[in-house]
This record gives sequence, C-alpha cells and structure tokens, in this order.
Amino acid sequence: MSDVTRTKHGRPVHHWRRDVVELAALFTAVAVADAVANLIGHGPDGPALLVISAIVLAATAGFHVWWARRHGHAPPVSDTGARTAAGRRPSGPTGRPATGEPAGAVAPEVTGTSVLWRMRTTVRDEPGSLAVLCTALAERRVDILSLQTHPLAEGTVDEFLLRAPGALPAAGITRAVSLAGGTSTWIERADAHDLVDAPTRVLGLAARTALDAAELPLALRQLLGRCTIRSLPGRPVGGGRGPEPVPAEGVLEDTVMRLRAPEGGVLTVERPYLPFTPTEFARARALVELDNRLGPRIPAGHDVLTLPEGGDITVRRVDTGDLAAAKAMHERCSARTLGMRYHGPVGDADRYLNHLLSPRFGRTLAAQTASGRIVGLGHLLWDGDETEVALLVEDDWQRRGVGAELLGRLVAMAVRAGCESVYAVTQASNTGMVAAMRGLGLPLDYQIEEGTLVVTARLDAAPVAAGAPYDLDRQRVADPAHRD
Repeated sequence: MSDVTRTKHGRPVHHWRRDVVELAALFTAVAVADAVANLIGHGPDGPALLVISAIVLAATAGFHVWWARRHGHAPPVSDTGARTAAGRRPSGPTGRPATGEPAGAVAPEVTGTSVLWRMRTTVRDEPGSLAVLCTALAERRVDILSLQTHPLAEGTVDEFLLRAPGALPAAGITRAVSLAGGTSTWIERADAHDLVDAPTRVLGLAARTALDAAELPLALRQLLGRCTIRSLPGRPVGGGRGPEPVPAEGVLEDTVMRLRAPEGGVLTVERPYLPFTPTEFARARALVELDNRLGPRIPAGHDVLTLPEGGDITVRRVDTGDLAAAKAMHERCSARTLGMRYHGPVGDADRYLNHLLSPRFGRTLAAQTASGRIVGLGHLLWDGDETEVALLVEDDWQRRGVGAELLGRLVAMAVRAGCESVYAVTQASNTGMVAAMRGLGLPLDYQIEEGTLVVTARLDAAPVAAGAPYDLDRQRVADPAHRD
C-alpha cells in the first residue's frame, strides 16, 4: 500500500503516523525472527522443527495454487452488479437505474423504438398533485418532453408531449395517470411536428396567415388539432336571415368557439371530443384579429403555361378584386356550361361569385389570356372537414387542357394544406370533369345519386406533379411550362 494518499499544491503529502507503524512492524519482525533462530539453533529438536515447518509451508502453498486454479479469482456476480446477457436491459431511456419502484409495478421493457403521444388530463389544484403524476409516468419509463398548464375553476388542465416505450400502449399510460389522480384524460399519437414549442408554432401560423387570407382556416386547424371550421357569411347568398352575431371578444362554449369573421359573419370552430381551453381560445382569437386587421390579400405570383396545341395562358391567384372579370367570363359561357357547373338556375350564377372568390372560404385560380381576359376558374373550397374542387372553363377554351392545369394545381395546394381527400360535385354527363379527375392518377371513389356525380380523390396515395402558381417562393414543381 502506498503511503501517498493525496497531493497538495502538486506535491505528495506523507502521513508520519504510517511511518511509525511501519517502523514498529519492522522491529517486531526482526524480534520474531531472532526468537525462531534461537529456538532452532539451541533447542534439542531444532532440526526436526525446521523440516516440519518447511513441509507445512510447502503443503499450504500447493493447496493455495490448486484452489486458485479450480475457482479462479473473479469476484462473485452479486458483488459487481453484473447480469447475464439474457437478463440485461436498460432501466430507462438514458440507461440510468431506476429507484423507488413500488412493489408490483410493472415497468415495460425498453426497446430501441419509442412513440410520441399528446396527452391532456385534469389534476387537482393542490401542491404536489403534478409531482405525483410525473412520478407515475417516470415509473413506466415515460419521458415528458413538454408541459403546458391551464388553471381552471374545477382544476388544472395539463397538456403533455410524451415519449414512451414502444411496448407501452396508450391504455397503460392513461391507467397510470388515472391511478395518480388524473381525470378526463385524453391521449392520441403525435409526430415530429409536435416537438416544436407552442410559441414558435403560433408565430409560424401567424406568418402564414399574414401572407395569405386563405390560410386562416388551415392555421386554426393546425393550432387546435382535429376540428370542424365553418365560416358563415353575414348575408347568405340566397338571401334570408344571417347567423346570430357574436361579440367582438368571441364566445367560448366548452367544445365550441364562435368568433367574429372579418366580413361581419361568424367563424365557428367545433371539437366535440375535447373541450377548448382559455389559452387555445385566446390564440385562435388573436389569429382571427390579425387576419381582420390585414384585410383581403393573396400572394403575388403567376405561371405562364404553354398549352399542348400552342398558345400561352397565365395562371394566378384571384380574389374578390377580380369579380368584374369573372362576371364577364360568365356572360361568355353558354347556359349548358353554367348549368353543369352550378347545378341550378343559370340566372343565379353571378350571385355565387363573391362567395367563391373570397379567400375566407378557399382559394381560387384563374386562367387568363395575354390580353388579361379570364377564360377559366378553379376553386378549392374548405367545406368543414372536407375539401371541394370545382372548375369552370369558357366554351371556346374547353378540351384544350385548361381545366386539367387548374385542377392539378388545386389538388397540389390541397396536398400541401394537409387535406386527406378532395371531391368534385358534377353531373354524370360532364365527361370533361370526370376525365380531369381521372387524369390526376389518384385513387377515385364514385357516388351517383339522381344524376349528380360525386368524385372523391384520395390524396395519400401519391404526390401530384402540378405546382401551385401562387406558391413559387415555397416550392416549385417541374412541369413543361415556363414561369415568371
């Protein structure tokens, strides 16, 4: 054993007590050796005692060698905490052993896979209630990636973003939360987009809304999750009484929020499976107020397309500012064309345009000639949880690929907006619309009722090749056309 136990200022420090003990041991050994020598040299049985001592020492050394070779020098397994390969597993995502596991608690095996979950639960507004809940999650190897709290009168609503072992089901998490005191627990799968913190996500949604008025329904849906959004105009197109007005601060009723739309109508958001929190209501109201202050707006940008038979047309976003040009196109369309598009009296066609061109209800693309005359309109309309596409092409420009170009870009916009499907309502005799939908190359579902044909395209099968002309700064999709 070394006598150097520590260092001070870079130099070894010696203990004088250890030196005295070692010196005393040395003198004791010399005295014992002298006594043994006198006994062997002067005693009558000295030589015999010396031989016996040598034999005993040799036998002891031999036994020690045999024992060491038989059992080895490895310490017992229990001394090192080692486990066999079959029984070894990490106790948590970081490999640290867990302590304080209650008897009978079943912790899942942690594998290489993990699952993200979004969870909301209500706990008592008492000190330590959240700590009990977090401890219950930790005992099941569940990591809390983010946490938001919403104090309410009946308790505190806690929103979690969790990362759990892949072998732990949602029922196991909710059961643990319930035993820890959580009530009204809701849970669903999350993805990587949920890892973005709430302030950053809200700022991104506000920036999208500021650039394009049509982004408001999409921004609200991304902010609030799966919900149904309906925008009711203050003056219905067909006349009659409009919706009940709401105050400027809006109305929150459990699973329904009603906000004042910028045009004077009502914006209704419903989420039956999960009540809204005051924080969610405040964020939604802030987005609507931002949209109201900025007024009508659409992004700039257009595409110049060369048609298969020659000639160029320009495709761009339009809104209510192009109402006069859209009505002029209506006047050039035949009664048959208008009837196949609007499925009603031809004289009422102009009354729909102000609603269809408003970016509050969707997005509209127009195809126009070099002289600026609009010859085709394509609408992408938000219809609650669904999305509708509609086309109108002037008679002289039909069968020339204008409708297919507009439809491809509308569907591409729906894909980027996160829509799962789009549907078109037309007549069974409208072969041009059916051909345009089939030209998308997507799975189609057909439903025919009393001469009305509803064609639904599922958007989760393959990306659409056509680009969105208003979206040139975000994404360009190659096609045969040239763009400005």
